[in-house]
Amino acid sequence: MNPSLFTSIGSIKLARPTILASGILGISLEVFNRIYQAGAGAVVSKSLSKEPWDGYPNPTIFGVKGGGWINAVGLSNPGAPNFAKMISSNKDVPIIVSLVGSIPKDFEFMIKQFEDIKVLAFELNLSCPHVAKVGLEVGDDPDLVKKIVKTVKSKTDVPVIAKVGLGTTNYLDTVDAACKAGIDAITAINTLRAMAIDVETERPILSNKIGGLSGTPIKPVAVRCVYEISSQYDIPIIGCGGISSWDDAVEFILAGASAVQIGSAVGDNWISVFDDINKGILQYMEKKGFSKIEDMVGRAKKF
Repeated sequence: MNPSLFTSIGSIKLARPTILASGILGISLEVFNRIYQAGAGAVVSKSLSKEPWDGYPNPTIFGVKGGGWINAVGLSNPGAPNFAKMISSNKDVPIIVSLVGSIPKDFEFMIKQFEDIKVLAFELNLSCPHVAKVGLEVGDDPDLVKKIVKTVKSKTDVPVIAKVGLGTTNYLDTVDAACKAGIDAITAINTLRAMAIDVETERPILSNKIGGLSGTPIKPVAVRCVYEISSQYDIPIIGCGGISSWDDAVEFILAGASAVQIGSAVGDNWISVFDDINKGILQYMEKKGFSKIEDMVGRAKKF
């Protein structure tokens, strides 16, 4: 038996279940192509806004003792129109474009920039945990989530994914609103609100004080969220949060994810992590007798 890594996230087809998470390796089409060639099934862009944002001043990232990172980059990006020009020549790389905004018209404007460009899907960033701009905490407002998803879905035939996180309200309310509005898939989860303080200077380390915790510390939380979403909603899921090895990826798949996003582990192991995880998943499938990813999705829910 030769197991296959091919997977479907609803109508989104991937040759491999490992995806570069948003915000990790910039916006260069050349870099995206290298990551794809290195084994990623797709790449997610940095979160894009209507206009360019500078982000926060340094320091913006801090390594957590025992593993993981706290970052507050501030969603720095060149803006959707500029990024669309940067990837206009794309032919081969499956790119998922991440978008951030505060009202439906923001997303309508950004979607329009990619009308004639090859895009695999759009991912709506509804849950950045350290954003300073008023009005971007849209995931905490289920009614606004519905309006945004409906607007985006009405303006494009490209699949639309909602990225949810743990905000000030029950994240399942955000999932519920997105599902009722016709979302094609859910990415769970985003980073968690966190901070670090320098005991010598007695000051917060990050310039923004509050950042988002990513990496291995958040994996158990992310697995729990994928399991809960999968148990309550019939919606394709992309797992995200602390995945650094093949068994981490398999754990998310068994919880209900059809694919996984890898972020912090790229910083630790560079882009070879995608091929390493893919090979590990294949070996696991051979050992267990699974012929395709679909056979594994959500099996933990049987117990």
